[in-house]
Amino acid sequence: MQVEAVVFDIGNVLVGWQPEAFYDSVIGVDRRKRLFAEVDLAEMNKAVDAGASLRTSVYACADRHPDWAKEIRLWHDRWIEMLFPRIEGSVALLRALRRAGVPVFALTNFGRDTFELARGPLEFLNEFDREYVSGRLGLMKPDPRIYAAVEADCGITPGALLFADDSAKNVAAAAERGWQVHHFETWEGWAKRLVAAGLLGKAEAGI
Repeated sequence: MQVEAVVFDIGNVLVGWQPEAFYDSVIGVDRRKRLFAEVDLAEMNKAVDAGASLRTSVYACADRHPDWAKEIRLWHDRWIEMLFPRIEGSVALLRALRRAGVPVFALTNFGRDTFELARGPLEFLNEFDREYVSGRLGLMKPDPRIYAAVEADCGITPGALLFADDSAKNVAAAAERGWQVHHFETWEGWAKRLVAAGLLGKAEAGI
């Protein structure tokens, strides 16, 4: 089936999501490993992606773990520094698709306030035709309901959506709904998939 819209995940597809690397650079590898072992920061962040306030979630977690309070608060105070590096090849593909007249959507597990915070330094977040953000929807990948919400909103047949995500679980969930999918590993691999789908020429895709 001909692709009618391309759907991008954001973290580790368009920009890196590197909290471990950030903490390594600030408190050192050994202390970071201890922090991540003693405090479930991933679960804290899931609450943010599900719609909770970043500051409220982080500072409440810090209050529950006073021995690590200063380090935990960095998750709020310097959150933007965990988003790196930009994956410029993927950003170029997003823009090439738009120039070719292909609608481009975002489908991302991202907080309401963090998505708005990221818009400034990551200007490409303002370039999607439609945005599906978990923190706004109250649904997170790989819950099938978030894919259903995309389908209902955009009105495109599932088989005409092409979705790229770095998470195998998220890709599998989309495939279960009949979406065309790509498990993202490198921007070059994603470029080849877009060329194979007839959406971009090789020169447009940068390969």
